[in-house]
Amino acid sequence: MKTILLIGLGRFGRHIARKMNELDMQVMAVDKDEDKVASVVPYVTNSEVGDATDKEYLRSLGVTNFDDCIVAIGDDFLASLEVTAYLKELGAKKVISRAARDTQEKFLLRNGADEVVYPEKIIGNWTAIRCSSESISDYIQLGDDFAIYELEIPKEWIGKTIGEIGVRHKYNINVIAIKHGTAMTSTPGADYTLAESEKLLVLGHSADINKLLKISK
Repeated sequence: MKTILLIGLGRFGRHIARKMNELDMQVMAVDKDEDKVASVVPYVTNSEVGDATDKEYLRSLGVTNFDDCIVAIGDDFLASLEVTAYLKELGAKKVISRAARDTQEKFLLRNGADEVVYPEKIIGNWTAIRCSSESISDYIQLGDDFAIYELEIPKEWIGKTIGEIGVRHKYNINVIAIKHGTAMTSTPGADYTLAESEKLLVLGHSADINKLLKISK
């Protein structure tokens, strides 16, 4: 079971705390606002009211004992930068920090962050891509130009097998699953026949998937 030090309990930090509780992870939550700390008590293993910009206070938390340290401070970039640097100086195994803009991401990486999370950018990209076609139900970015899309099945494909369509050879994408309601068929074979009520989960480069979307309109 992974152990997490979560610093900053604004909306983003609270969402992290709740999700990690669902995943049965051990979380130590810290914020200087007593009310914010109280709001996550049901979801975390331990919590403290404290100023994480105080290096000695951070030292007292035993940062080296945590698998990951997450800096979720969103309203004070200087504090976020300071805490990130202190965590790395104190020997944190892995530091994940939140950024609100591109320049912040660069500074955090230069000052000790192993990874940077940019929630607004992620959600912005997701919303733009989701709205770019009525055929897209969901989208997960895996790299600069590689992603998983959940798509409506093109009308021309209904009643045909994956092999007959030639998805991989014609469009250079892989069908990794078929979704029917809440159920899922993973890695369907070439003889799988597509139905109107189903959705496709496909993996590929964005340019290749855009070619597919043109026939889905």
